Amino acid sequence: MSLPRLTVLPQPVRAEPLASRISMPQPVVAPVEISSVARMVQGGRWRTEAMRSYDRPVLIWFTRGQGRLTVAGRSSGYGPHNLVFLPKQTMHGFTTMGPVLGSVVFLQDDPNYDWPVEPIHHRIHESQQQRELTGMIEAMQREMATGDENTNRALAYHAGLLSVWLARTTEAYARLPNQSPATRLDTAAHRLAEAFTALVERDFRNPAGVQHYASLLGVTPTHLSRVCRKVAGRPALDILTDRRHFEARRLLRDTNIQIAEISRQCGYASAAYFTRAFRSRSGQSPSEFRNGG
Repeated sequence: MSLPRLTVLPQPVRAEPLASRISMPQPVVAPVEISSVARMVQGGRWRTEAMRSYDRPVLIWFTRGQGRLTVAGRSSGYGPHNLVFLPKQTMHGFTTMGPVLGSVVFLQDDPNYDWPVEPIHHRIHESQQQRELTGMIEAMQREMATGDENTNRALAYHAGLLSVWLARTTEAYARLPNQSPATRLDTAAHRLAEAFTALVERDFRNPAGVQHYASLLGVTPTHLSRVCRKVAGRPALDILTDRRHFEARRLLRDTNIQIAEISRQCGYASAAYFTRAFRSRSGQSPSEFRNGG
């Protein structure tokens, strides 16, 4: 379920309940965007497997298939009818074992919706709840296809209903015995791994190594790496490198920023070192990757 987590970063202030507001937000941009898990994987496995985060909340609804999921330094398995909610800037990545179906719902970062401030991972057992969540996502997709002048306003209300459903479901699961495949164990190791990923998400653009993060957390690099390997299945350096490498690939494919500037933005000491590190990890130079090689 969702337990308090240790973090060295300021936490968002929880908004007042949604029901206390008179009106829903009237966004200029679409409050909801939806993609399929299969479509994201087709864009390159790096788009789902590499450690990354988004600047808005994300809900993932896995309906078929299985794999491994790492959220804020905590690794677990997932399967059919698994719901994952990620607050904005939550580092995560997931692998797929064979075909995986589901939806990825990108939500508006607006306190009016009162989204959870902690990651959530539930296995939804009740068929009624499964139908409810699937139905809400399908309703939003139909509204997006409408595309008229009222679409954004309608999507805002759909998002509000989703936030209420998520709050009720989370409260109900909190009262039950442990049924989650990814209960947020509150051990020192889990808290340390989570605090490390929060720091990496904040500072990965700076050319600092694991020693920097270990010092901030008051532990040795060896201990930090051992804990990350135990909790997340990979050492601390790999998490840091993977986060930088994802950002580099994203900027190479999705922007026209010069490669030298990308290397600087992604925390590499020089463009030459960036090229060597990128080739070592992907088998291609940055320019070859950008050109679709």
